[in-house]
Amino acid sequence: MIKIELKDGSIKEVESGLSILEIAKNISEGLARVATAGKINGEVKDLRTIVNENCKLEILTFESCIDGKKAYWHTTSHIMAQAVKRLFPNVKFAIGPSIDEGFYYDFDTENPFSDDDKAKIEEEMKKIIKEDLAIERFSLPKNEALELMKDEPYKQELIRELPEGEEISFYKQGDFTDLCRGPHLPSTGCVKAVKLLSSSGAYWRGDEKNKMLQRIYGISFPKQSELDEYINMIEEAKKRDHRKLGKELDLFFFDETAPGMAYWMPKGFKMMNILIDYWRSVHKVRGYQEFSGPQLNSSSLWKTSGHWDHYKEDMFVL
Repeated sequence: MIKIELKDGSIKEVESGLSILEIAKNISEGLARVATAGKINGEVKDLRTIVNENCKLEILTFESCIDGKKAYWHTTSHIMAQAVKRLFPNVKFAIGPSIDEGFYYDFDTENPFSDDDKAKIEEEMKKIIKEDLAIERFSLPKNEALELMKDEPYKQELIRELPEGEEISFYKQGDFTDLCRGPHLPSTGCVKAVKLLSSSGAYWRGDEKNKMLQRIYGISFPKQSELDEYINMIEEAKKRDHRKLGKELDLFFFDETAPGMAYWMPKGFKMMNILIDYWRSVHKVRGYQEFSGPQLNSSSLWKTSGHWDHYKEDMFVL
């Protein structure tokens, strides 16, 4: 027997060799049903992880924390990749992580995904969810991992860079297998509501010297009502988009001749100058000095600042 310290500080004795999911079932069947991952001594782990020694254990859910959500979204990214594989078998796969607001996956395809393509992918994802495919985790030595991914050049590149002796793990669901550290849900049926949001170009590993890939973003939730609420929030935000309002109010507008840079109309320019005058007066009182830097910089600066990953499609790149 081993001792598990739970999040509330209580101690529970369980048999050594149980998985996090089995321990969750031991605590509560209801908890096990909504569990997405676990934390052992503060480190996020897959539900399949075996617990062999005394530790602090937290069972994560979609509602409990961002790590719980990310496990849910990571699984959904694999469901999307499986759908793409079924519909577009010649596509090559790069990476598909969870992010703070959902997930994305990067694909190497000759033609950008159209709105019709994305609609088909979303429908195929719903079929995969309904199939409730078991998600299995396994590991391979480097030579076998490279052989398994022999038709996936981006996966092979990642495998070759791994240190010798490091575990190389994969997740398999039905006819789809992906190189991945996890964590993932027990089955595709655990995902309940999904929506693909947008797509854009993205350089492999964020480096403009590499090939441009196609990135699809999405979101998923345990309840359809939560997804509906999220979509409504997005639609409301679009109504308040400064790019839309600036044009409607005749303040400023954007044009493809200068991506990300505003053309200021007389009313908007007057408003901006009033704000700048106020800004200058407030900063002067507080002892600040003004500084001006270049408007064009190396992409390395924007990668450091985070702008490159979030706003690259709206930036002027040369």
